[in-house]
Amino acid sequence: MRTSTIDADDLRGVFAVPPLARKVDAARSLDFEQSERIVRHVTSGGITRLIYGGNAFLYHLTLAEYEQLLDWLVHLDGCVIPSAGPDYGRAIDQATLLRTRRFPCVMVLPCSDPRDAVGLEAGYREIAEAANTKLILYLKDEENFGKDKEAGRDSIARLVDDGVCIGIKYAIVRDDPSRDDYLEDLLRRVDRKFIISGIGERPAIAHLSQWKLPGFTTGSGCIAPHASQLLFEACAEGDFKRAESLRSAFIPLEDLRDKWGPAQVLHAAVELAGIARTGPVPPFLSPATHEQLERILPDAQTLLQRNALIGRELAEAASL
Repeated sequence: MRTSTIDADDLRGVFAVPPLARKVDAARSLDFEQSERIVRHVTSGGITRLIYGGNAFLYHLTLAEYEQLLDWLVHLDGCVIPSAGPDYGRAIDQATLLRTRRFPCVMVLPCSDPRDAVGLEAGYREIAEAANTKLILYLKDEENFGKDKEAGRDSIARLVDDGVCIGIKYAIVRDDPSRDDYLEDLLRRVDRKFIISGIGERPAIAHLSQWKLPGFTTGSGCIAPHASQLLFEACAEGDFKRAESLRSAFIPLEDLRDKWGPAQVLHAAVELAGIARTGPVPPFLSPATHEQLERILPDAQTLLQRNALIGRELAEAASL
């Protein structure tokens, strides 16, 4: 695993956000053998940056499970980024474990507990110092840094300027991602090289073409990594017509993720595609129903087939 701190240049690319498999036992134990199958599938498609966060249900890990996860992650190849938080007490406890293991950085999950911009900024500084690491901020809502949005953007900018924050996962959903006043104002404070699109393939083209963000995260790319990586390459080359064609394969599954829950649907889809046995979801969440599984199955399999076709085409091109 890479241990050196990432920099802005490392944000230029695709970041997979995989699910975390669990065993079908009384404790719903973490299943690293199956999780490694997911990682092998993702990296076989050319994606070597991994973030373990919401799709892995890190919000609901016990501290003991979190330590097990870190001990597994340090043995993976590539750029592997765990998450911490979302609350201060949990993150500080996790920081003790993170400090003894060298990760390129840590993403802090968005906090929905009582908070304001100045307080959250101070807490993030303490977490980064305790863990001896740089942070990726995860913006999922305009009020992630409190109700005073102006103060929130100022705090974000200071964290970037002071080198506490090395990246921002921008995941505020818009009906039209090409129109975003919050992002526009954030970019007046923070260089775009530090901000990646954080909501999968749906807004990725607009974020990369119009807002000039350097990369994007993907959940469904854990099923079709070849397609997700080629989508990024098409955007980087300015071939947005080809990028649109590649993105279209993701939309049916993305629609279901938006409808029934991004992480729950991805968890089920990876298993239904035959990539790995993801097992049960943790408490506070319910598994996909039988009717939902019947809807997810064809979309997951079609996406996997598209990935296999691209893989064969790439292999044939490489052999010429």
